[in-house]
Amino acid sequence: MSLPARLFRCLSFSLAILAPAAALAEPSAIYLVRHGEKASVGQDPELTPQGQARARAIATILSRSGITAVFSTPTQRTRQTAQPLAQRIGLEVQLYDPRAPKALIDKVKTLSGPVLVVGHSNTLPELVRLFGGAPGADIGDDEYDRLYQLTPAAGGAVRTILLTSPSTP
Repeated sequence: MSLPARLFRCLSFSLAILAPAAALAEPSAIYLVRHGEKASVGQDPELTPQGQARARAIATILSRSGITAVFSTPTQRTRQTAQPLAQRIGLEVQLYDPRAPKALIDKVKTLSGPVLVVGHSNTLPELVRLFGGAPGADIGDDEYDRLYQLTPAAGGAVRTILLTSPSTP
């Protein structure tokens, strides 16, 4: 067997072994949610009691989904939305820059297992698109209950399921 043929065969064998591992390095589901209801004053407002209740509801909904990473923008309201789930499942909230969505996408795509991303009404639709999903209508300023579930589908497509997160008054 010639050297190029042996090299090609060795390379093909190596790729066949590595391909399943590469396939595993993509999240099985990506959940995206806007922060909960926020106070209407201040540069970086905290969650209201209703927003805190919504954050706890999201934690309850996703606590058994096998989340392996939780991402949030640096604002108080997004971190406070992400924290109940992260605390419940023993993870640290990882911060991302909402002005650099591609960096978040690249990082998340190296992970395996389900992932939660908490963002804002003006950033979530773009994130959903960048992950390959269908964001639907714009998110209204008074809309806090939209929860996206993005899952890989056949042929590299992404299936988008739009859920809602309950809150208590």
